[in-house]
Amino acid sequence: MPEIRRAEPRDWPAMWLIIEPVFRRGDTYAFSPAITEAEGRTVWIGVPQATFVAVDDDGTIVGTYYIKPNQPAGGGGAHVCNCGYIVSESARGRGLASKMYVHSQEQAAKRGFRAMQFNLVVSTNEPAIHLWKRHGFVVVGTLPGAFRHPELGYVDAFVMYKQLDV
Repeated sequence: MPEIRRAEPRDWPAMWLIIEPVFRRGDTYAFSPAITEAEGRTVWIGVPQATFVAVDDDGTIVGTYYIKPNQPAGGGGAHVCNCGYIVSESARGRGLASKMYVHSQEQAAKRGFRAMQFNLVVSTNEPAIHLWKRHGFVVVGTLPGAFRHPELGYVDAFVMYKQLDV
């Protein structure tokens, strides 16, 4: 099973190879499919509090996630974090997303977060919804037609939430 470690600047090219196809597909993240690499780097590395990579035994980066406050630092909602996760096509189905989630929950607790919230989980992203529910997340809201899917048109999105064990 891959090792998860803090991302380093030299990791970006390999991370972009994983992130870019997901953003370009436009079916799970709300970023523009035309996002530039520089914009992608800002989203994935520049804004978050921390970014991590999952590295296979041979040194290949096979997944990545970020963690950040869901609301502005110092404010009334800053104790809730938000994360984004992407696993490479070649590493899917091996439990890596689950492992990255467990790692992110540990990181969230270390950083003083008391809960985790996913703001826009696309209703057609059934593997993600299943995974998050398995890890104790609940759907606390449905946003009707809030996501424009490239093939299905306007579909619902969910807000998912979990109190952390701190």
